[in-house]
Order: sequence, then structure tokens, then C-alpha cells
Amino acid sequence: MKKTLSLILTLLLVACVAVTVVSCEKNDGIVLRILENDTAKDKGYLDYLLNAFNEKYKDSGVKAVDANMDEYSNLEDDGPYGYGPDVLYQANDILMKYVKGKHILPIEIDKLESREQIPQNAWDAYKADVEGRTVYCGIPVNVQQPLLYYRKDMLPANWQTEWDKNNNGIPDMTEFWTEMYYYSKSIREADSTKFGFAVNLTDQYFNSGFLFSYGAYVFGNNNTNDKDIGMASGNAKLGAKIIWDLAGLMDLKCADESFTNARTTMLAKGTIFANICTPDITTQFLKDLALEYKSQGMSESEAEAKAQENLVVTALPKLPQNGDITTRQDVSDESLWIAQKTMGGINGYGISSYTEHRDWALKFVEFATGVEMVSKRQEMLGIVPARADALTDSSDTATKVTFSNLNDGTLVVMPSISSVRAIWAPIKTCYKTIATDGCGERTFTVDRLQAELNNLVKNIKAQIETLQ
Repeated sequence: MKKTLSLILTLLLVACVAVTVVSCEKNDGIVLRILENDTAKDKGYLDYLLNAFNEKYKDSGVKAVDANMDEYSNLEDDGPYGYGPDVLYQANDILMKYVKGKHILPIEIDKLESREQIPQNAWDAYKADVEGRTVYCGIPVNVQQPLLYYRKDMLPANWQTEWDKNNNGIPDMTEFWTEMYYYSKSIREADSTKFGFAVNLTDQYFNSGFLFSYGAYVFGNNNTNDKDIGMASGNAKLGAKIIWDLAGLMDLKCADESFTNARTTMLAKGTIFANICTPDITTQFLKDLALEYKSQGMSESEAEAKAQENLVVTALPKLPQNGDITTRQDVSDESLWIAQKTMGGINGYGISSYTEHRDWALKFVEFATGVEMVSKRQEMLGIVPARADALTDSSDTATKVTFSNLNDGTLVVMPSISSVRAIWAPIKTCYKTIATDGCGERTFTVDRLQAELNNLVKNIKAQIETLQ
């Protein structure tokens, strides 16, 4: 009898514990940690995305949350210890650097609903060769490239007669770098507190296109061979001189983050006429410009309409074949000009190899890259979406220019190999050296600029060796 009673009590205890465990699992559920960029957080898009996903799957015991990490957290360091996110949104160069160490999962893209909606040249940014097999390790969301932003209401009153020499209805200073140089110079000479074109010239992403346009490249063999570093190749020194000459139109703010941190407010207040930026910052330019108009006495609707009218987003100006932006040339002679190449990228979602919930992580990525969410991202952030069916306005200038440049190679997509992480610090240091002299003592010669680029290549090689 005692044995029977003991057995019954034991079984009841086991059953109780089992119920408790099941109950705990049901209450806790699955938590997916999502790493997004700061813009998406600041503008409320991440909250919108998480809420939409959680509402759809509210009865499934799964919840997506903000990973609450720095947007550039290193999965390679954090993942193995359980600190990394399950899903991360990054540019292709960031995501793909995790492929070699198998920190990020391959995705069977042929099974995805988005497969046919995204062009192959966008998918290619996430393509890799792993043990002789072609895999894709990310799903594209938007295409990034530098574009020119300027204030239409800051054009001179006589621009149609004095600044449209080729009579095509486009202000010359927004179409040719030589004319932008002279217009910016005239603004500085009239008021030393104001600038024409202004940008952070140490920014690797915005300024490398000047070098690319004259023969430079990051890595050889279509950015796959890190033994061949081409940042000093061709006539890259002409691109370096353009950075140096543009610095002469600015002050020391061009050699640090000042113009980056304040670009939207400086443009809104009329401190600068033009800036280079990416499409995902468009909404902030519009917001700050509308606030400025509102402070001048306009109603909210009037201010927003005026901001939309006066903020122009367009392709980067053309560069002179000879690389000299300080000497004006005939803007009607097309043979004298070349399109400026840009460093671009494809932003998208990847899945950590360390996630304990692979199926749900994939469900989240599929949800986040669906047409509804990508369209919402475009609406809230002003991105150029990679999905064809999310292009709500195909006549939009940023969209047309970006996809045209992606197709014709003017947009040079950042390398998708792990060694790309070795390029950023040396490039920034090199550009800072050039910009600091350009806006200061201005002692550099073309030969000195070439020497700086040669040193840049050496520093990238050394950085790669260190990382390896």
C-alpha cells in the first residue's frame, strides 16, 4: 500500500512538473531579436514592422522585438556567445563579411515570394561561393547610392539666362561639377558663413566615386580579389584632386562629421545650397525644410507643400574628362564630360547562424521583405525599394537614377567579401588628410595626392593581413 501511494505521489509530481514546463514554454514563447538601423528606429518604422508582425502571429507564441544593439554590432563577436540578433538589417558589405566564418545563414531564394520581384543585379550583392556552391545570404530591401540634394529656391534669380548654357532647362551647377565649383565659390565670396556645395569629405561612401570615375576600384576581378587593391589605379589622383579642390570651398567642417550631422538643418536654414546624401534621408530633409518654412509663418500644410516643391533630388553632376573642376569648359560639348561613378550598396535582411529559431527568423525576413512592408518603408523613410512591385512612383527621380546607374555600372556596388571591412578606416584617414590640407594650407600637389593614394593601398593591404 505504501509503495502504491508512493508511486502515485511520484507520478503526480512528475505530471505537475511537466505541466509547469509546458506552461512556462507557452507563456514565454519564442522571442526574435531584430537588429535594424538607427533611421528606421528614429522614424518609427521598426516599431511599425514589429507591431505588424506580432499582430499577424499573435496566436503563434512568437514575438519579434528590437535587439536594442548598436546598428553596427558585430555578429562575429556577439553571435557565438548568444548576444547577437536573430535577424539583422545591414548593407551588403556588412552582411556578406560574415559568410566566410559561417556566421550568417544561406537562404533558398528560389522558394521566396520576392525572388522574381527583385532584379538579379540586386540579388548578386548577396551571392557567394561556399564550398563550390553558389548561395545567397541576404534578401535585398533597398538600393543605396549618393544623390545630389539642393534647394531650388536658393538658385540665383537669373539662373535660366546665366546658369543654363546648354539651354536644357537644368541649372548648370546641378549638372556639371565645374559649374557647381564656381557657383559655390561665388556664395562663399559673398558671405563667408554660407556654403554652396558642402559635404563631409572624409566619408568613404560619398567620395570614393570621384576616384572610381577616373579608374580606381576597390578590389580586382569585379571586387572579389583582395590581393589586387585598386584605389590608386588609373588616374585616381584626379579624383583625389577633386576632393582637395572641393575642400577649398569649405572650412574644417568638411574634414569631420560636422556636415553629416547637421546637413538637413543646414540645408533647411540656407547655410548650404547642396549636399550629397542617400535616399533614406529624404524624409528628414523634407521635415526640417518644412519646419523652417513653418517658422517663417506658413501653415503646416503650406510648409510641407513648399518643402516638396523646393527640395530637389537628382543625379550627381557630370565630371570633366580632364579632371579639372576649377577651369570652366563648354557644357554643350558632351565629349568633355563623363558621368560620375558612385559607391553604392544594397541594404537587406540576413539571418544569424546562431539563432535558435531558424524557421521563425525566415518567416520574419519574408514578412519584412514583402511588398506591404517594403512599400511602408519607402513611405516612411524615402528609400529606393529593390522590389519592382513596391515602386509606388516609377517616375520618381531618385528611383529612376538609382536603377539606371545600377544597370549601367555607374553605381559600383560595395564588395561583398569579408576583406571589405579592411578598407574603411584607411580610406577615411586618407580622405581626411587630403581634405584637411585642401581647406587649410593647400600645399598638396598632384604628385603628393598620388603618394597619399599609394599609401592608402599599403594601409589597406596591412589591414587585411592584420584581420586575417
